[in-house]
Amino acid sequence: MSVALLDKDEAHDAAYSQPLEALDPAQPALFQADAMWPYFERLRKEDPVHYTAESEFGPYWSITKYHDIVAVDTNHQVFSSDFMKGGITIGGGQANFDPLPMFIAMDPPKHDVQRKAVSPAVAPNALAEMAPQIRERAAGILDGLPIGEEFDWVDLVSKELTAMTLATLFDAPQEDRRKITYWSDVVTAAPMPGGLVETLDQKLEIFQDYHAYFTELWNSKVNAEPHADLISMLAHHPETRNMEPREYFGNVVLLTVGGNDTTRNTISGSIYALNKNPDQYKKLRENPELIPSMVSETIRWQTPLAHMRRTANQDIDFKGKKIREGDKVVMWYVSGNRDDEVIENPNAYIIDRERPRQHISFGFGIHRCVGNRLAELQLTIIWEEILKRFPEVVLVEEPRRVYSTFVKGYESMKVVIPKRN
Repeated sequence: MSVALLDKDEAHDAAYSQPLEALDPAQPALFQADAMWPYFERLRKEDPVHYTAESEFGPYWSITKYHDIVAVDTNHQVFSSDFMKGGITIGGGQANFDPLPMFIAMDPPKHDVQRKAVSPAVAPNALAEMAPQIRERAAGILDGLPIGEEFDWVDLVSKELTAMTLATLFDAPQEDRRKITYWSDVVTAAPMPGGLVETLDQKLEIFQDYHAYFTELWNSKVNAEPHADLISMLAHHPETRNMEPREYFGNVVLLTVGGNDTTRNTISGSIYALNKNPDQYKKLRENPELIPSMVSETIRWQTPLAHMRRTANQDIDFKGKKIREGDKVVMWYVSGNRDDEVIENPNAYIIDRERPRQHISFGFGIHRCVGNRLAELQLTIIWEEILKRFPEVVLVEEPRRVYSTFVKGYESMKVVIPKRN
């Protein structure tokens, strides 16, 4: 049976009918069908540190409970992010034809100095300066939407707002914003017939254009006066201005994907979650002050990046299991966010939770998402502007989800905004 055709009961049967040792949650088709939940439910209950011997990504360990994920994520001495050891995705080291250096895929001390170079771009004072511009753009996007007609929320709203913000962060021309979004999608797309990229050669060809564009942007910045954008910060910081071109491009890839996927897919995820939970949508309309809490709950419930991967630097006994040096260890954030030992009623979407920021979507420790506050800011502003304008945004049909075990997101989402009576 095709995974894409599984309903919830069939997905549950598929997850529980297999021998435990054969369970493999790292199947992109499971995520595309939103059918992976029973796999993680079973692993959390029966084998929270689980070894899959055979998968399309090779053998790997699954870490599925909240506190175990935190333990791995904060122990960078034992669990490495180094791109030369496989990096941060389950496919790294095997599917990666030529791994790119980037600070998220580095260990200290190099990680720390490179992260520090770009952190000012998303510091509180920088966000305060960006907020009016984000609000103006959000208002413009929403005011341009067709009322009473079906349209794709992902394309017209989620992509557009994040693309505008990304172009600003890079100080790239706004007319190029959709190029940047496209390149971000190409980075995480698996080559497949009918997909965004069909072959590895096609992906490499697109990467050449991507690389050339940002090389030109670097060259325009490196001999100019320092500016408060990400490229200028990298070009002028003493620890990064002399980095190798591949290392610069790797960090561009990181900042592009990081600035695109989390925010974009949570904006779309908020529409989906509120439509699937109309009582919560009503509560939000009646209590707009709940927007910040709703944003945090959506980030947990959606979990826009499903996993991060580490590689064991040494043999370690972890929760009764023997993890060997060189083993691939996958922290399933998407599972940790549904751990009922930490989060009460975790499968429910509750916008006024007592502790809405208690989630693992941004990671923990030194690799915690550098742009998490910017993501929250964009989500807060777009919803403040939505509630000012529209009685509701109505989901027309089930969205089309991304084919990926890494990016947990939406390719398209058809909605309609009803005309006011």
